[in-house]
Amino acid sequence: MIKQILGRLPRKPSKSADNRELGGASASSLNASISSRKCDLASDGPINANSIPVLDLDGASRFANRGGSKLPPVVNSKLNGSSVSASYEALPAFRDVPGSEKQILFIKKLNLCCTVFDFTDPAKHLKEKDIKRQTLLELVDHVSSASGKFNETIIQEAIKMVSVNLFRSLSPQPRENKVLESFDMEDDEPLMDPAWPHLQIVYEFFLRFVASPETDAKLAKRYIDQSFILKLLDLFDSEDPREREYLKTILHRIYGKFMVHRPFIRKGINNIFFRFIFETEKHNGIAEMLEVLGSIINGFALPLKEEHKLFLIRALIPLHKPKCLSMFHQQLSYCITQFVEKDCKLTDTVIRGLLKYWPITSSSKEVMFLSELEEILEATQPAEFQRCMVPLFRQIARCLSSSHFQVAERALFLWNNEHIENLIKQNRRVILPIIFPALEKNGRNHWNQAVHSLSLNIRKIFSDADPELFEECSLKFQEDEAKLEEIKTKQETTWKRLEEIAASKAVSGK
Repeated sequence: MIKQILGRLPRKPSKSADNRELGGASASSLNASISSRKCDLASDGPINANSIPVLDLDGASRFANRGGSKLPPVVNSKLNGSSVSASYEALPAFRDVPGSEKQILFIKKLNLCCTVFDFTDPAKHLKEKDIKRQTLLELVDHVSSASGKFNETIIQEAIKMVSVNLFRSLSPQPRENKVLESFDMEDDEPLMDPAWPHLQIVYEFFLRFVASPETDAKLAKRYIDQSFILKLLDLFDSEDPREREYLKTILHRIYGKFMVHRPFIRKGINNIFFRFIFETEKHNGIAEMLEVLGSIINGFALPLKEEHKLFLIRALIPLHKPKCLSMFHQQLSYCITQFVEKDCKLTDTVIRGLLKYWPITSSSKEVMFLSELEEILEATQPAEFQRCMVPLFRQIARCLSSSHFQVAERALFLWNNEHIENLIKQNRRVILPIIFPALEKNGRNHWNQAVHSLSLNIRKIFSDADPELFEECSLKFQEDEAKLEEIKTKQETTWKRLEEIAASKAVSGK
C-alpha cells in the first residue's frame, strides 16, 4: 500500500534533467543561438551529403513524393481585439509530467501556440502573449533535447503551428511610390515586424525542428510539401532583415534534408527572379536567396546539368539589369564566379552576358561590373579568354575613356591582377591596338591625376613587353589623329562657307 501511494507522487526532477528541459529556453540563450547562426551558410559550405552531417540526406533521396495525409486547412485563430478565452492558460512544464505524457503535452503546447495575437497594440493581451512566449521557448528547448523520432501526428501539428504563425500577409511597405534608384537599404530604415517577439521563437523552433535528427524526412515531406515551400519563399519579401536571415538558414536546411524538393526549390527561386527582373524590379530578399544559391551552386556535380546552365543564362545574368543591383551584387557576383570556376567553358557566355547588360548611364554600376569582371577573368583560362577578348576590350577601352574617374581608374586596376596581366600580354597584338587610343589620351591630358599616372604606367608595360608593337600602335594612332584633324578642318571650312553664303543672301535680300 505504501509503495502504491509513493508511486503516485510526482518525482522530483534531477538537476541535470531540469537543465536539459529548460536550459535553452531563456531569451538570452535564444539570442546567442541566433547571433551564432548569422554566418550559417558561409560555414556550411556547399550543400551535399557531407556538408550537413546532422541531416539524413540519403534517406530522403530514396523516397518519391507520394500522396498521403496532407496538412489540414489551418483555422484562423488570430485574435482581432476580442476578449481571450478564459481557457488560455499556461500548461505544465515538460519536467513536471512523466515521460509517457510528454508527447501529449507537446501536442497541447503546439495547439496553444496556434493562437496569433495582435501586436499593433502593445497593451493588449499582455498575460496571454507572455504565456505563449514562454510556451514557445519550452517547445524550442524540447525539440533541441528530444530523444526518439517524432511521430507523424507531432510533425503534422508542428507544421500547422509554424504555418499559422508565419504565413501571413506582409506589411505594406511605406516606400511604394519612391523612385527605385533612390532606394538604399543602408540609408532607409527597414520596416520591423511588431510581432517579432513571437515570430523569432517560431522561426527558431522550426529551424531546430527541421535540423533535428529526430525529424524523419520521409514523414515530414508530406507536410513540408511544395505548397508549404512556396509560402516560405513568399516570406523572403519581408522587409524585416531579421526574418530574412532566419528564412535563409531554414531554406538552406530544407534543401539539404529534403532532396526530393531540391528541383522545386530551385524552380521557385527562378520564378521569383523572373518576376523581379522583368516585371517589378522590387523585392527585399534577392540577396538572401542568392546567398542560399551560392552554397547550392558550390555543391553542383560535374559535368553541370543543362538545367543549371539555363538558370545561369536566363536568371543570374539578367539579374545585372535592375537598377537596384547594389543591394545584391556581392552575392550575385559570387554565384556567377562559382559557375565559371566549375566550368571554364562558360566564361565566354558569362562575359558576353555582362556586355549585353553593361550600364550606359550609371557609373556606379559600371564600377560594380568591372569588379565582377576581374573575379571572372581571374578564373578564366587562356583559350576561353581568346574567344571573348575582342568585344571585352572594346568595352574596357570605353571605360578607360570615361570622364568619370572611378570608372577609368577601376578599369586600369585590372592590370594589378597578375593573372589578367599575363592573359593580356599573351594576346597583346590583338588587345593593344584596341585600347591604345584610350591609354594615349589619358596619358596626355586626363583631368584626374591618378588616371593619368596609371595610364602612363600601363603604356610603359606594353612598351617594355613589345617595343615594336607599341611603335606600330603609336604610328597608327598618329595617322588616325591626323585624319580626324583633317576631317575636322574640312567640316569647319564647310560651315564657314555656309555661314558666308547665308550672310550674303541676308544682305542681298534687304
